[in-house]
Amino acid sequence: MREIVLDTETTGFDPYSGHRLVEIGCVELINHMPSGNTYHQYINPERDVPEEVVKVHGLDNAFLDDKPKFAEVVDDFLAFIGDDKLVIHNAEFDMKFLNAELGWLDKAKLPMDQAIDTLKIAREKFPGERVNLDALCRKYGVDNSNRTKHGALLDSELLAEVYLELIGGREPGLLLKEETGNIFGQKRNVERKFREPRTFLASEEEQENHNSFMEKKVLPNRTF
Repeated sequence: MREIVLDTETTGFDPYSGHRLVEIGCVELINHMPSGNTYHQYINPERDVPEEVVKVHGLDNAFLDDKPKFAEVVDDFLAFIGDDKLVIHNAEFDMKFLNAELGWLDKAKLPMDQAIDTLKIAREKFPGERVNLDALCRKYGVDNSNRTKHGALLDSELLAEVYLELIGGREPGLLLKEETGNIFGQKRNVERKFREPRTFLASEEEQENHNSFMEKKVLPNRTF
């Protein structure tokens, strides 16, 4: 099962008032685990970025002026997401911007039912509580100390961890998390004991014991 955790940054709140995308970040999940494949693109909005918005994501015109326009990256973006589910926090906002940009290029719009809205999931799970991304990171113990400003790729990575918790916990990534510190491979110092490889084959008796064990071994069913 393939899902794409997605986030965007923009110049404002409403594309139909002249605001545009400035950044897209995506993280690919396979069976609810990050595959290592990501999509990240800064975008020239072809307009001024308001100062109050720059304070949120740090992306000003001086930085964005030499970045490609959405029309130049749209095909790569669509190829990356395909028709797989899009995991988005407050999906209505991001889908509105993406579909506005696609519409201006006469591209087919993304159907809303392609999106999984983690904001709605969180509101149902924690009625009356704060459920923005920072609040959910605190609730689930997800390290968001690097999030001094909003950033589409970083926020997608954080949302991927939060999403796993919202749908039932991090069990799919438990082994990887224990070894690396989190599901995106920020390594802790872990002491590992090195064993020299065997230089001889297993005996016939060892092989028979192994085969007997494997025949009896039953793996527990796991639901995600």
